[in-house]
Amino acid sequence: MSRPRAHLLAVTILALALAGCGTSSDHALRVTLAALDTPAPTSPAAAPLTPAPTCSDLKASLRPPGTMPKPGAMPAGSYMETIRRRGYLIAGVNSVQLDFGYLNPATGQIEGFEIDLVKQLARAIFGNDDSSHYRLVALTVPQRLPFVQEGRVDVVVDAITITCQRKQEVDFSTVYYDAKQRVLVPSTSHATGIGAFAGKPVCASAESTPIQVMQALPHPPRPVGAPQSIDCLVYLQEDRVDAISTDDSILLGFEAQDPNTKIVGPSLADVPYGMAISKAHPDFVRFVNGVLATLRSRATRQREYERWHLVPDDTLPPAQYDG
Repeated sequence: MSRPRAHLLAVTILALALAGCGTSSDHALRVTLAALDTPAPTSPAAAPLTPAPTCSDLKASLRPPGTMPKPGAMPAGSYMETIRRRGYLIAGVNSVQLDFGYLNPATGQIEGFEIDLVKQLARAIFGNDDSSHYRLVALTVPQRLPFVQEGRVDVVVDAITITCQRKQEVDFSTVYYDAKQRVLVPSTSHATGIGAFAGKPVCASAESTPIQVMQALPHPPRPVGAPQSIDCLVYLQEDRVDAISTDDSILLGFEAQDPNTKIVGPSLADVPYGMAISKAHPDFVRFVNGVLATLRSRATRQREYERWHLVPDDTLPPAQYDG
């Protein structure tokens, strides 16, 4: 059994043991485990490349309200008041991306930069980020937008790349992290970039934007879609693919988990992350952008960098608004 697969098995066993305690604080963990058991996509292969819609300002989002409501006093009739009356925020997150959203085997809790952002949203609504005020639902890539559109979560904070196509389906917050698409290879590889893999198998999450970026290259590799990004690391270790090409935020985690890998080559594409929110709730989009605006102070950013080992220039870039 390969090391990452054994690690994930250990995480699951530990989480199941913790879930058996039956306390109310286990709710988020039980929801997470249920999501992790979701069947893999029926067709992991990449979908055919289709013409994408264009948008005038990809990274622009709705402007925050002039005055943010005080925690615990959300405007009547607002979606934030609906969340407050429910008693908790429901957020779709990742559970296998180191430093962003990761199920820690030592604690049985999902933690990371994006989880801290969820806590900030809960604090802004309820006045504190007690775990009773938010629920975390671990999602696969294909689940993220449907869960927002169907109202199964209030927001998804899961390294979603903002694209014009996706902006037709959901609304996005301002950019909270600007990643770059790069390439991960075995440390013994002599490849210096994606050009070395024309026609060869290169892995990324199924239905993700890195697949589309690879398909559009003049001499593309053969994209291999995996159910989740962590599966790509397993594929690489098992020699099922020659490389992985996805967000450098993900690849840096893989490199830390497996010292026999390295990141090579320049950026293939800009990868701006935004929180996905239903188009039915523009007031919530504005509210979320107001919360993010308060997090762009130097002191707050520095604490997050130090805690999650993020690159300062890539995190919480200046906001852009379009209305």
